[in-house]
Amino acid sequence: MELLKKFDAQNYKDTTSVFEKYTIRGIIVRDGKIAMQCSKEGEYKIPGGGMEAGETYVEALAREVKEETGLFIIPEKAVELGEILEVRKDIFEDTKKFICHSLFYYCEETGEEAPIHLTKSEIAKGYCLKWATPQEIYDTNIAMEKDPWIIRDTAFIKMILDGKIAALHGIL
Repeated sequence: MELLKKFDAQNYKDTTSVFEKYTIRGIIVRDGKIAMQCSKEGEYKIPGGGMEAGETYVEALAREVKEETGLFIIPEKAVELGEILEVRKDIFEDTKKFICHSLFYYCEETGEEAPIHLTKSEIAKGYCLKWATPQEIYDTNIAMEKDPWIIRDTAFIKMILDGKIAALHGIL
């Protein structure tokens, strides 16, 4: 998958081990708007998350999108958009270097919806499904970028706005 951007905090010089993770993120478009997780503070996060043992990227994508938005994607129509790589000291264990590969896919949805199933941390942040234009997402997030995942997702949305995600031309 094409590397779109790398965030490297270079704050991990004294780490002794590495925690590497792959996350899958889904871009779902309806009427010019993207399906997003929106927190009670108003920040937007692209739906997706970590892979479970034995899952393919697309299986993890379908599961995560359904859990976080209630939307069902059509797995065989998922299109790779690119990767954002994050490297920094782990926020939970400062002796570890954290490497996160976020893989972004364009997804078509079936039109069906199910109840969402959020983690405790997602519930605490008040996440819910919200449809928004790339410009609305960018304008909101750029004013409140504080968490690494919001910085990552805002950078991806900016690439959409700048026309750098070729597979989305004509869709958004």
